[in-house]
Amino acid sequence: MKKSLIVLLFVIFAQAVPSLAIESAFAFQGAGCGQDCASCHTLSKDEAKKLIKADAFKAEVNDVKISPVKGLWEIQGTTKEGKRFIVYVDFGKKYLVEGNFTPLEQLGKPPELRKLDLSKIPLTGTVIMGNPMASKKIIVFDDPDCPYCKKLHEEIKKILKTRKDIAFYIKLYPLDIHPKAYEKSKAILCKKSVNLLDDAFAGKELPQPDCNTKEVDDNINLGRNLGINGTPAIIFSDGRLLPGYVDSQTLIKMLETPQ
Repeated sequence: MKKSLIVLLFVIFAQAVPSLAIESAFAFQGAGCGQDCASCHTLSKDEAKKLIKADAFKAEVNDVKISPVKGLWEIQGTTKEGKRFIVYVDFGKKYLVEGNFTPLEQLGKPPELRKLDLSKIPLTGTVIMGNPMASKKIIVFDDPDCPYCKKLHEEIKKILKTRKDIAFYIKLYPLDIHPKAYEKSKAILCKKSVNLLDDAFAGKELPQPDCNTKEVDDNINLGRNLGINGTPAIIFSDGRLLPGYVDSQTLIKMLETPQ
């Protein structure tokens, strides 16, 4: 009888100990790295500036956050020319990674376009092509000496022949690589003239600006703040930003196919 009781107590104790051990382990669990990488890894803006040697390039670091790929910091900054850039630094802070990450589910699909806040883009300082009362408005940042802007200009004309519900608001945005484009832009905006815009893209000589407009400078500052680094840059009525030239059919298709 005593032997049977001892065996029974042993079995009960053996079953209870693992359970107690598991409960104790959870009761005394300390801090550790889980899904939140920021709980173990940190990178301040000041440290990021030192790592990428931003001062040497006269650049600013605007934001630091975990990148879409874990194990890397995403550093967003602005160059002295006002252009935005994104680079990545590993958690070990030893390597700089440049380039873009493409989610595998996006392979074979058109890239998602960045959206801009239209409330920050005034329609002043523009040359209007089409009916100003049109229900659909498309903003285009153009450089009068940009060959791809010239190609887009002809495609816009094709669209306006058949679509009276679309208006294009052309913001003259002369690039530094085109030294004569700034004065041409001022001349066009002083008159708000589509004809002068036509002449510019046709390679004709333009008259000197006859006003002291600051609209070109406003457009340049706006474009830089929006992160527009090249021309043409097309902004649809829902805020989508399409950098570069597309033909008229593609443009219409994108306009009528919201992201």
